[in-house]
Amino acid sequence: MRGSVRTVMTWLALLCLPGAPIGHAAERAVFPEKPVRMILPYAPGGNGDIVARIVAQRLGPVLGQPVLVDNRAGAGGTIGADIVAKAPPDGYTWLVATSSSMVVNPAMQKLPYDVERDLAPVTQISTVPFILAVHPAVQAKTVGELIQLAKSRPGKLSYATSGIGAMSHLAMEQFKYMAGVNLVHVPYRGSAPAAYDLIAGQVQAAFNNLIPTLPHVKTGRLRALGVSGLTRASALPEVPTVAESGLPGYEAMQWYGVLLPAAVPKSMVTFLHKEIVAVLQNPAVRARLMDEGGEVIGGTPQQYATVIHNELAKWTKLVKAAGIRAE
Repeated sequence: MRGSVRTVMTWLALLCLPGAPIGHAAERAVFPEKPVRMILPYAPGGNGDIVARIVAQRLGPVLGQPVLVDNRAGAGGTIGADIVAKAPPDGYTWLVATSSSMVVNPAMQKLPYDVERDLAPVTQISTVPFILAVHPAVQAKTVGELIQLAKSRPGKLSYATSGIGAMSHLAMEQFKYMAGVNLVHVPYRGSAPAAYDLIAGQVQAAFNNLIPTLPHVKTGRLRALGVSGLTRASALPEVPTVAESGLPGYEAMQWYGVLLPAAVPKSMVTFLHKEIVAVLQNPAVRARLMDEGGEVIGGTPQQYATVIHNELAKWTKLVKAAGIRAE
């Protein structure tokens, strides 16, 4: 019998024995017996990689086995997610997902897996807003002024993104749709070159990641007009939300969460949810995640499943309306 199957059967059998310990003691008696693989479907060094390593570093000592971050970049996150969707349901292969890989990719293309059928949500780790920023030469100091400027110059202002189908792209497409404006999309191969050209004035606007953009806002190389969450960002409290600046209900967030293969026993999902949420409640972990611009969530598997379901519907509708297609 293969080791992974034997582990799950032993673990389930232990739970069914008369007088067997219930809860964490039962799970820890048989799991984990070896290192856990936490797959991140993106390259090292990005925000998702940082979030995954913050959590993995604290989880290892709690579980008694190393939690190894395995970067499997490619196809906008599809390669890594597919590995987890098809992995043995033994609890040893996890996915650290982003909103892009979970709800944008399915909206834009046919995938080799079904997000809601083949993956089991464990918990949402954190959410991170974008900053709507413009080059200082742009004659707009508020979201309202940018909308008026764009309406007076349709098709003349351009915006940068890290690529077609990136969450920063959809954030601006939602802005354009709700504001009724026409800005020209200039996609780049990554957030760094996009930010560089915005700072240089080659493009006029962008929804950029919060933390990397802050230093440029502080030095005046960029002007922040709004944040994409429903509440103001603690790292930039003086900047209003887009929603409170004339587009009620506007929200576009990058988020991170943990998922398992769908066939993993529900009891293991419950066990790992408790362990991960306990780590997220650690003050040092919360501080590190907030330093990355995030709001720590740690909700239930059901709450995370609802987020995925609702966001899938939201972004699929926008992608179809805007005619966005994968490269």
